[in-house]
Amino acid sequence: MSYTIVNPAGLHDPVPFGYSHTAAISAGTGLVLVSGQYGSGPDGTVVSPDFAGQVEQAFENLGVALAAHELDFSHVVQLRTYVVDPDFEKLGVIGQAVQRRCGDTPPTQTVLGVASLAMPDIGFEVEAVAARP
Repeated sequence: MSYTIVNPAGLHDPVPFGYSHTAAISAGTGLVLVSGQYGSGPDGTVVSPDFAGQVEQAFENLGVALAAHELDFSHVVQLRTYVVDPDFEKLGVIGQAVQRRCGDTPPTQTVLGVASLAMPDIGFEVEAVAARP
């Protein structure tokens, strides 16, 4: 493995919320940076006005981007997620989406609440850093 996830005992357990506290990347590891992916279809239009639908599509798009580098979600060490008008329900949707893809060892993640994203109908966006073994 080219990185190590650590959730220090002195901090709360973040795993149920879909993230981990720290990730250390081994020397000599290649990094793949994936720009913000949103809930778009192949033509760039948003596939659903529903927040959960946008989250699912955005993570599907992230999976496609990772696969272009012969990587998958097991290689992701950091996520940044952007949420228009965040609330606990939306955070739960994000946490569940991450857990389905990353299991019991999710990557580090920062969730940012924003007033808007690039287009008015986008409610969620995710970007990633992946470590190539």
